[in-house]
Amino acid sequence: MESGSRYLLEGLIPGLRESFPDAPIDLVTCYPGLPAGFPPETAVYRVADYRGQARRLLGDLRAGGPTIVGVVCSAEPIMTKWKWWVVLGLPAKAFILNENGDYFWIDWGHWSAIRHFVLFRCGLAGAGAVRTLTRLFLFPFTLLYLVMFAAWAHAGRLRRR
Repeated sequence: MESGSRYLLEGLIPGLRESFPDAPIDLVTCYPGLPAGFPPETAVYRVADYRGQARRLLGDLRAGGPTIVGVVCSAEPIMTKWKWWVVLGLPAKAFILNENGDYFWIDWGHWSAIRHFVLFRCGLAGAGAVRTLTRLFLFPFTLLYLVMFAAWAHAGRLRRR
């Protein structure tokens, strides 16, 4: 599933071809054309052809009988709803490819990698964790201050009338 920059998928294809030389690879994408490394007979499912018909896309994908689903999860919000709909809706083992070209399987054996991936995406891993948690803690106080300031400013304006 091409839901990120095309170069990520193009870098993954040679490794997949080495591991699974005879396996057909289908593509779910929002981009025109085929990425480099895909044969011309590749089955391509463009999400633009399924606007508002996600169940039909799942039906078409199930008809192909995939056993493995690969999802590009880079820091780009491309096809987010589509990719998770497909991962959750297909009876296939799934793996995630991140923007570094690393991939891991979605299963209990890789729970620590998944947890770190989610924490990193939420800004709660590494040096950004303190800043994110501080912002989260200060948000209610900042909102309260802004509401009180707006009320004070409007009350002053009403008194001057």
